[in-house]
Amino acid sequence: MSSTAGQVSMVEVRSVHKSFGPLEVLRGIDLDVRAGEVAVVLGPSGSGKSTLLRTINHLEKVDSGWISVDGTLVGYRRSGDKLYELREREVLKQRTRIGFVFQNFRLFPHLTVLENLVEAPVSALKRPREQAVAAARGLLDRVGLADKADAYPKQLSGGQQQRVAIARALALEPALLLFDEPTSALDPELVGEVLDVIKDLAASGTTMIVVTHEIGFAREVADTVVFMDEGRVVEQGPPAEVLDSPRHERTRAFLSKVL
Repeated sequence: MSSTAGQVSMVEVRSVHKSFGPLEVLRGIDLDVRAGEVAVVLGPSGSGKSTLLRTINHLEKVDSGWISVDGTLVGYRRSGDKLYELREREVLKQRTRIGFVFQNFRLFPHLTVLENLVEAPVSALKRPREQAVAAARGLLDRVGLADKADAYPKQLSGGQQQRVAIARALALEPALLLFDEPTSALDPELVGEVLDVIKDLAASGTTMIVVTHEIGFAREVADTVVFMDEGRVVEQGPPAEVLDSPRHERTRAFLSKVL
């Protein structure tokens, strides 16, 4: 659990609704995550967890409500009482501040591990290549893969690929990191090496929202546990409250199946 969690909201989600056709996936989500805090989002499949993450970096547009990260509206600008969607170029610039780690890695297969990390800082942030390479080597060392810089993704285990994906997200020095079930595609024996990297990030004060089924990880690392069901936040609070003495019957029923 991070000791550096501040009082300033890094993420504000207000009354967010999202539907896909007739299916209402998010039904008025409110959420605050403070700077330096780790929020772990739990809930059954189909509860809207991944969609919530995708709205936070505007991979999905919200139908109503709004989201801000680090004091800036995501995907929109406000004029009076109206919100106007930003141009794609402006959205892409915002996304450099919001790292996203997917469950299936999404590394570029034709690039080496090092090039996977260097590509975005050079193309999106216009960093000098030598500077980006030096930073990338430092990040690979941080996730325990300094010796894999010249390997290609297909030569790595799933756990190693996910650690590269985390390093790639960190290469843009984001204000916020989003993780969408980062261990669900991994063999059980590889889960620990990825969770260890995320724990290290938590200890260093990185603001994170992690969607996961790993209850033990939530108990150990989260500042806030958020339980979602049917597109709503059912309850949220410190791990000791939500996991050990949940107030809501739906939370109790879910935890009784997974604990």
